Amino acid sequence: MKKLMLLGGLRYLIPVIEAAHKEGFHVITCDYLPDNIAHKYSDEYHNVSITDREAVLELAKRLNIDGIMSFAVDPGVITAAYVAEKLKLPTCAPYKSVEILQNKSLFRQFLSKHKFNVPKAKSFKKYHDSLREIDSFTFPIIVKPIDSAGSKGVTNVTRKEELEEACSIALSFSKIGEFIIEEFIESIDFPSDSESFSIDGELVCCSFSNQRFDKTAPNPFTPSAFSWPSSMTTIQQEKLKSEIQRLLRLLEMKSSIYNIETRVGIDGRGYIMEVSPRGGGNRLAEMLRFATGIDLISAAVKAAVGDKIDSIPSIKYNGHWAEVILHSNKDGVFEKIVFDDDFKHKHVIEIDLWVQKGDFVKKFTGANSSIGTLVLKFESQMQLSELMSKRDDYFQVIIK
Repeated sequence: MKKLMLLGGLRYLIPVIEAAHKEGFHVITCDYLPDNIAHKYSDEYHNVSITDREAVLELAKRLNIDGIMSFAVDPGVITAAYVAEKLKLPTCAPYKSVEILQNKSLFRQFLSKHKFNVPKAKSFKKYHDSLREIDSFTFPIIVKPIDSAGSKGVTNVTRKEELEEACSIALSFSKIGEFIIEEFIESIDFPSDSESFSIDGELVCCSFSNQRFDKTAPNPFTPSAFSWPSSMTTIQQEKLKSEIQRLLRLLEMKSSIYNIETRVGIDGRGYIMEVSPRGGGNRLAEMLRFATGIDLISAAVKAAVGDKIDSIPSIKYNGHWAEVILHSNKDGVFEKIVFDDDFKHKHVIEIDLWVQKGDFVKKFTGANSSIGTLVLKFESQMQLSELMSKRDDYFQVIIK
């Protein structure tokens, strides 16, 4: 029986554990939070911080694992690549390539060096250092930690007077004490955040979504919904696919699932904003399975232990799908979700609620303050767009 180590214990790992068990693998989870829900589903749990790569390496040696992966858990991606390289286990890429992808500053530099479309960007460790160079940027700008995911610590800055607070927020979310400033690329339509997959470095599956936001949320840059298919044109998607493939070859990527954020700017150019060799949060791989039938989770599990990956078919959407990230825009006590009965009957495929009546919930400042998801299906893109634009009329999260 092959042993697969999963770093972290969030609920997003549950379908990964289920897929691994279906393949007959023994699943080990580890992090420093024994009460995390995924540990209840794994075969064994070890209390080891996933950011302590040497401790994880020693544990992996002792347990004689066959593969290691970090799925939807950003802090574990570098550790997984480090352990895999040290133990000569199957890996998504050379460790140096993973370092580039996981560090927003290194990634922007790499894109610029290789002539990709990229916003002007620079990293800093202190606010005063950024203040000396801020006049070389065109507002609005985005300030964010270079090593954080889930939109945590991200601020849109429209004038110089807002810079100091934005830098302070970003630094509070950075483990290494560094933030990046980059010029904001306004999308011509919706930006995309969706899953893709490569086998031996060849991009065999590349999906695009419509990433949607709640402008009234405490952090309006945290995605509050996604929909498929994307509204990008076929030409725009093909150009981005070509650039993603070029990036994978330059970085010597191997077999892996990816969470990829892209957008087409109002200048008409396609931009690769983020690429992480892991499954995304917000159940994106599960949503792609709903919308296309393609199971990238099982493919990722097989890749992690070096098993042969079944042929992945080309993407064909079986309808128009959306996922809503349930959240509250204020701190409070969860009461219930209220639905319009007709909407619920016609469009709600699944309700995945993570809180119970009486639970305290935090305001929506990042993906880690989500309280569940809705899976929705519509008859047409027009219907999806109309109902999603007025979704507060059809369901509400009641907080007291």
